[in-house]
Amino acid sequence: MTTSSNPPNSVTPDQTSGMWGGRFSEATDAFVAEFTASVQFDQRFYKQDIAGSIAHATMLAKVGVLTEAERDDIIEGLSTIRSEIEAGNFEWRIDLEDVHMNIESRLTQRIGITGKKLHTGRSRNDQVATDIRLYLRDEIDDILKLLERLQKGLLGLAAKNVNTIMPGFTHLQTAQPVTFGHHLLAWFEMLVRDTERLQDCRKRVNRMPLGSAALAGTTYPIDRAYTAELLGFEAVSENSLDAVSDRDFAIEFNAAAALIMMHLSRMSEELILWTSAQFKFVNIPDRFCTGSSIMPQKKNPDVPELIRGKSGRVFGDLISLLTLMKGQPLAYNKDNQEDKEPLFDAIDTVRGSLMAFADMIPALVPNIEIMREAALRGFSTATDLADYLVKKGVAFRDAHEIVGKAVALGVAAEKDLSELTLEQLQQFSDLITADVFDKALTLEASVNARDHIGGTSPKQVEAAIARAHTRLEQLYA
Repeated sequence: MTTSSNPPNSVTPDQTSGMWGGRFSEATDAFVAEFTASVQFDQRFYKQDIAGSIAHATMLAKVGVLTEAERDDIIEGLSTIRSEIEAGNFEWRIDLEDVHMNIESRLTQRIGITGKKLHTGRSRNDQVATDIRLYLRDEIDDILKLLERLQKGLLGLAAKNVNTIMPGFTHLQTAQPVTFGHHLLAWFEMLVRDTERLQDCRKRVNRMPLGSAALAGTTYPIDRAYTAELLGFEAVSENSLDAVSDRDFAIEFNAAAALIMMHLSRMSEELILWTSAQFKFVNIPDRFCTGSSIMPQKKNPDVPELIRGKSGRVFGDLISLLTLMKGQPLAYNKDNQEDKEPLFDAIDTVRGSLMAFADMIPALVPNIEIMREAALRGFSTATDLADYLVKKGVAFRDAHEIVGKAVALGVAAEKDLSELTLEQLQQFSDLITADVFDKALTLEASVNARDHIGGTSPKQVEAAIARAHTRLEQLYA
């Protein structure tokens, strides 16, 4: 009877250490093998791993490290493996740790010893750093497309509501009348900055670490510029230690993602308020809402509520990556295996949230009359009355006091300023004349008076929408 030399709870060396086990005298503990594996989640960038390997093999053949026949065998084998994965016929093995070793092992099974030559001149350290950058670059491009779709939806809805008047708020109290189109353009501006941040982040993502090897570079005559060209990188990393060990590009993306979610959460909060029985400003179509299991009248704005909630997890993803990196010495450390799940979660959450918003925003139905009625409450034209008096020579602080007294009368009489009689208004200032109702106290007069770039007048909102379309064309050119 033959007894095994492997300790209990272990797996055999050919299972866990076939790619790197020459140094080790015993197999990795089965629990440790599973605990340290990342293939459960990093298999999602198999396309990028295969693309990087194809480019690496092509470069190795160019510099004479591989023959052309070896290059072709590797490329054909990798292409076949990609098809197997996409067809669901690929066996992902935890004992092979990660996406890289799973693919390399399968390649060696298919084409023999030539498959073992693929890793010449590189390390898993620069390989994974390259894969993450390629993957994140692709995801940023997809997220930018969703941002553009949402921005165009906002502009379309704003164009339909150039003249729709609603109350503007500060401290969630009625402040001054604005147009709904103007309010939507505020959301648009938030997303423009989000777009600019992502585009700027992409520039730093799009630098190639491949060729840095484990930490110090390689002795082989590699052509990093050629590999970068094959993979569409704009530049190569300048320092091998930095290239394999830092994840600030992922942190930067998560920071940009957190800001996107913060903006979507603010929009969601307003939609949640606006759809309530207390506001009734907008109606969200039923397909974006759910009901209650006990209260048959309920229509809950679940999409905005969930996005508001999901913002917290993306904030957490950012903190996770910052905490992950803050104590690491140069160069690569196993800690960095933990970089992927917070990054993946932020990507998935932002993408899903933007997709939901891009579908929902164009479908919103404003309750125009209710918005207008709300703007008539809360003395929203009080500042206009003060400005009216200033234009007649009254110092602003004095005008402020005069209007404050008029508002107090309105509160006592339960009337808006526009509902007070001329005689009632004139008891506070004889400079108030009949033209005050047309020039200051109507909602239309108030919004039309803000006739400058950035103002809420319908004329300016129309012009802003036109400029916004031009800006989008330039932004996504």
